Amino acid sequence: MATTELTYLNAILEAEKEEMERDSSVILVGEDIALYSASGVLGKLDPRRTWNAPISELGFSGMAIGAAITGLRPIVDLTIASFVYLACDQIINQAAKIRFMTGGQVRVPVVFRMSMWHNGANAAQHSDRPYPMFMNVPGLKVIAPATPSDMKGMLKSAIRDDDPVLVFEDNDLWGKKEAVSTDPDFLVPLGKAAVRREGSDVTIVSVAGCLLHALPAAEQLAKEGISAEVVDVRSLVPLDRATILASVAKTRRLVVVDYAHRTAGAAAEIAATVAEEGFETLRAPILRVTTPDVQIPFSPKLERPLYPNRDKIVAAVHKVLH
Repeated sequence: MATTELTYLNAILEAEKEEMERDSSVILVGEDIALYSASGVLGKLDPRRTWNAPISELGFSGMAIGAAITGLRPIVDLTIASFVYLACDQIINQAAKIRFMTGGQVRVPVVFRMSMWHNGANAAQHSDRPYPMFMNVPGLKVIAPATPSDMKGMLKSAIRDDDPVLVFEDNDLWGKKEAVSTDPDFLVPLGKAAVRREGSDVTIVSVAGCLLHALPAAEQLAKEGISAEVVDVRSLVPLDRATILASVAKTRRLVVVDYAHRTAGAAAEIAATVAEEGFETLRAPILRVTTPDVQIPFSPKLERPLYPNRDKIVAAVHKVLH
């Protein structure tokens, strides 16, 4: 398979460009879309397929949902993840429910992209990770790829999907590079986790950008003679419970790492799944490494210690092993 070196951010642009070239029903909607078009990164596209929207997330999200119902496949760029709150009524009350309420007669093939920011002094209103609240909404698919290759392949799968898909991306992944397939039909399926590192002593389940800390933690643990298996969930809805349970059945211990707040988060759902369906395999309590239930402060010195990192993961693993 032919590949090219791409950053995570360029993988996003390549996925959008390829899908817009492949399918004339794919359109791009959002704030600052005009900047993409002017830069030429999306190639030569019909200007009627790129909609530069005003700062009205509720309005243009509703417009995109309506466009999806009529046969288009909109990609909605909400920019910062915290802005999704303004579009919640359209996403939760309309996009997620219409297919069910019409008995499957109406599809809503719309993608909502949003970036999550931290350690950048963006303060409380720009630093949230809202994906746990959308995991609780039937009818939505929720993904959080952590590598350029997965982002490209999963975003393309999301665009081709007939259900609404929310794509969450950690901004500190944007500059990460790897070899990514140049095949325009390269897809990564939604609902499948990836085992990034094999291990036998403990399972570390990583959500979204926490992979940047989970893998170095596993490397440090290996120097201590501890074999850690790292599972990258990639997809939160559908959640690949089978891969997680199989890993825990092998290692008998589980640490879940998630940048989102502790209460009712993705880590809590993963921990509950293992407690309900894999309890007999466990030799130690499940531990979560998460962000505490506080608003994110503007001060970098106060913000940075809140998030999961390599040292916190290593400490959690030591705790479940002893």
